[in-house]
Amino acid sequence: MEPVYDHLVTTLTDKFEVDAKEVHPDRTLGDLDLDSLAVVELFVTLQEHWGIPLDEDGATAELTLEQLTQTVTAQLSADGTAERGGAPR
Repeated sequence: MEPVYDHLVTTLTDKFEVDAKEVHPDRTLGDLDLDSLAVVELFVTLQEHWGIPLDEDGATAELTLEQLTQTVTAQLSADGTAERGGAPR
């Protein structure tokens, strides 16, 4: 789960300009001031990076970073990417 969480933190701080001090696993995307459009953009960014499909219907500001990390990790496992060490495509 760590590589996924680390990439999520990097994406939030670099692309979405979230203050790194505000990023914690129990914070929601809404807590980090991501509106609904930004949340969908984050999902698309993660899909492109990891080469996996993510259900954008689940892209809500109420998701915690831990929940989002678990979602991506589960999809990587289902996709077989975890067998490659979680490396992006």
